[in-house]
Amino acid sequence: MGITHENLTNYLDRIEKNRKINAFIELNPDAKRDAKKVDEKINSGTAGKLAGLLIAVKSNINVRGLRATCASKTLENYVSPYDATVIEKIRKEDGVIIGMTNMDEFACGSSGESSYFGPTQNPSAKGRIPGGSSSGSSAAVAANFCDISLGSDTGGSIRNPASHCGIIGLKPTYGLVSRYGLIDLAMSLDQIGSLSKDVSSAALMLEVIQGRDFKEGTTLDISQQDFVSNLSSDLREWKIGFAQEYKEFTDPKIVREIKKGLDRLSSNGAEIVDIEISNLSKGISTYYLTVFVEFFSGTRKFDGRRFGYNIENVCGREVLRRIMLGRYISQKEYSGKYYKKALQFRSLIKKELLTVLNNVDIIAGPTVPKLPHKIGDKVTDPLVMYGYDLLTVPANLAGIPSGVIKVGNVKDIPVGMQIQSKPLGEQNILNVMCNLEGEK
Repeated sequence: MGITHENLTNYLDRIEKNRKINAFIELNPDAKRDAKKVDEKINSGTAGKLAGLLIAVKSNINVRGLRATCASKTLENYVSPYDATVIEKIRKEDGVIIGMTNMDEFACGSSGESSYFGPTQNPSAKGRIPGGSSSGSSAAVAANFCDISLGSDTGGSIRNPASHCGIIGLKPTYGLVSRYGLIDLAMSLDQIGSLSKDVSSAALMLEVIQGRDFKEGTTLDISQQDFVSNLSSDLREWKIGFAQEYKEFTDPKIVREIKKGLDRLSSNGAEIVDIEISNLSKGISTYYLTVFVEFFSGTRKFDGRRFGYNIENVCGREVLRRIMLGRYISQKEYSGKYYKKALQFRSLIKKELLTVLNNVDIIAGPTVPKLPHKIGDKVTDPLVMYGYDLLTVPANLAGIPSGVIKVGNVKDIPVGMQIQSKPLGEQNILNVMCNLEGEK
């Protein structure tokens, strides 16, 4: 038995024994065949960078032969006829797809509870939400069901669950990774990224999936970056910004853990400086107005004629809410009042963040303003649920990279520090996480 096949067997056994976590919607029936082929390449010395590793994929990313359900009844029987560009790149480097993970329906959620296939459990905080919308991808890594997983991040959908589950999450610069094959929530915000157990895995996956894609017009025409060999924990002469506004909106218990993380960075040579992000509170309204319009537009193809069901007839409450609000805002008489105003504020938020990042190497702070609630707790006010995204949406609005790493616990619930950098500053983020990882 080869290393990939043995790795796969161990993961499948663990998944079978922990079905209640509900991290996967579908497992790959060809995984054993694929693992055998990779082991043959390992034995012959021709294997790629991801050989031996099992990769889980969020169910809104197309994997040929597997269902891309978006965790919705709308697409419950939709089998992908092609591979997304990121999947092509993973296969080229001999990563094996283990299965498709659970998520909030059509990525509309921050808790992992809105899936048509049932909620995902948090392996790191029993009885609590894992966060969303990449809930299954995060839980699969935290429960040790795979080596690395792919998620998508519209306004925190990778970083939010990474914080709640105590793992590494990385949202790249908008355009660094191709979105071809992603069933996105909002095309101007979404970015595919990774969730992993350690920083080197995050660097490795980004190295594999980055790059120009002529099938997808938003990708950047830049040279391939070598993230793994450039990993370093040396932060001497670095300036790390912390915004006092974070304290205004975040649970003090979370802030205390973040401060401990900042103290560790300071003791390792970095200078912690106070910064101001005065438009932080405007991010939520700006973000959701943008999402409502773009999501409504994107869902017009789910009319039941070509594939699946008519989305409005079968979707959950939150998906329908966003469609209806998007339809309303998109009306000609309201577009100037809402959507155009959102675009103006988006430019303002981006300008402010980029100005701050001209004076510091990275911005560090909390990922979510509150601890994850218990599964089943009725959160009837959607604005309360949207509040989970307060600290993460600015990075998407500005198109900058952002990562998360665990820095502490509050009553055995993981707390993740969010690290943001200027566009294409992923190496800075990875290096700060590398420093913190070495301290744990």
